[in-house]
Amino acid sequence: MDRLLLMHSFVTVAQVGSFSGAAKKLGSSGSLVSRHVAELERQVGVRLVNRTARSVSLTEPGQRYAEFAARILDEIEAEDAGIAQLHDRAEGTLSIICPKWIGSLDLGDAIAAFSAAHPKIQVRFELGGMSDRTYDFLDSGFDVAFHTRDLRDSSVRLKKISSLPFVLCASKTYIDRHGALAHPNDLATHDCLVHVNDPVWRIGHGHASTLHKIRNIAFSSNSYIALQKAAVHGRGIALLPQRPVYDDLVSGALQVLLPDLAVPDRPLYAIHGPGKDTPRKVSVFLDFLAEWFSQNPIPAIRP
Repeated sequence: MDRLLLMHSFVTVAQVGSFSGAAKKLGSSGSLVSRHVAELERQVGVRLVNRTARSVSLTEPGQRYAEFAARILDEIEAEDAGIAQLHDRAEGTLSIICPKWIGSLDLGDAIAAFSAAHPKIQVRFELGGMSDRTYDFLDSGFDVAFHTRDLRDSSVRLKKISSLPFVLCASKTYIDRHGALAHPNDLATHDCLVHVNDPVWRIGHGHASTLHKIRNIAFSSNSYIALQKAAVHGRGIALLPQRPVYDDLVSGALQVLLPDLAVPDRPLYAIHGPGKDTPRKVSVFLDFLAEWFSQNPIPAIRP
């Protein structure tokens, strides 16, 4: 039988001085409360109460154990209340994980801004090391994980934070040497700079979009920053997130290819634990990020 239940019944008997009075206070029966105390005595191995026809009194070990049990129950109640309050306050440790390329770009800026705005929340932000199984971040102790792919998993909750625009581009040096793209199929004849996790490029929108598995890979990396540098140096054509390459596009160091077709945005999703009652620190974080991306849009690139 549950020790805490037995302790609760025993402490109530000690406070009230009778089984019937304790039963009334607990909304139980006198016989059940008596059985609880008897079972506790069996588990502890000593007699805790003196039973007579008219009264119940504590033995010397019973007095000591009643004080101990009351202290334990009070501490549990206080801790439960503290945990409940922490759940409802925007404070404590918030653990976040995301793919390396997202964290080193837009998302890193947004999370840094959040940390500055909410100093009572201690942010733990890790890049990389994510599992293919959507819910594994919870088992690893993280509160929130980020993805850029559509997810359908009832074991987690999902919130779309923003859309991340991408751009197909190359340097003027490369275009002058190899010519511009006239059609997406021309990618097969060009040197391409490919992220190791993104070997298939979608060009165009909606029903007009086409998928292209890149085979002529001149340079590959797990870093979009490295691919950006290779593109600026004229090594080939790259499909890059627009925010970090914006200045290169404005300056002309990189030029947009196939501007009439463009490429689809990538959705940025935040996932967190299941349940209707989201911890306050998580909901505040997600709302902040959605607002940050809304207030920090990427300017349009003019041809």
